[in-house]
Amino acid sequence: RRPVHTDHDAETVSALKQLRQQHPCYGVRSLREALPEAQRPSYGKCYRLCKENHLLIRKKRPHSLTKTDFHALQNDDLVRRNFTAPAPGTKYISDMTEIKWADGKLYLAAILDCFDGAVVGYAMRTHMHASLCCDVLRDAVSRYGYQNGLILYSDHGSQYTSREYRELVYRYGSIRQSMGHTHCCFDNARMESFFATLKKEKLYRIPTYRMTREEVKSIIFRYITIYYNRLRINTANPDGLSPVKYREWYEKQPTASVA
Repeated sequence: RRPVHTDHDAETVSALKQLRQQHPCYGVRSLREALPEAQRPSYGKCYRLCKENHLLIRKKRPHSLTKTDFHALQNDDLVRRNFTAPAPGTKYISDMTEIKWADGKLYLAAILDCFDGAVVGYAMRTHMHASLCCDVLRDAVSRYGYQNGLILYSDHGSQYTSREYRELVYRYGSIRQSMGHTHCCFDNARMESFFATLKKEKLYRIPTYRMTREEVKSIIFRYITIYYNRLRINTANPDGLSPVKYREWYEKQPTASVA
């Protein structure tokens, strides 16, 4: 018997449709966060309006890639599924994934900063050797740096337990390598979530299997550098700020220099 406020709902639906055009892969939670605070409904109502107006999206689930080397030396789990960090450069998580292109497979390895969710380093190759992970670590350190005692987290993939990768970590001096449990994707859930977001929002929506390698690499580069790090809402950050905006806000705070 509750009256339906069609005029008020029409304004909200119109705003949701505009956001859907600007961000075609936002989920209901992100669409709600992007609305002005005065116009923001509850999550349940936002979901209902999206469902009634065909604004929901279907998501495809990706699968894992790296294989465990059971004979390699193991590291302690210093993260324990706590994917937050008090300051930039104190906790990095890493992983790799596979993408199909016209003539083969492209492997993307990335490192994400738990402080703001920024992808601080990434590299793409046609192989998944340890050198790919080494290139990503060099990229992250050269562009964003790190603090003493940085936790560098990964799964038990043979690339991360290789001698080449361990020697590179050792040369940096104050980096502590950490690994989760074997065959447990939840131990690296935030990194898996980033790859799932990349694929569901971008790669699964275009025929990458018909494109050249350079075209696919260009699409991934633009998504990470321009959209994900700078524009996309990150619900793990205060007020849903994008990683770049949250880091800029943090650096202006008086406590940033102390951290």
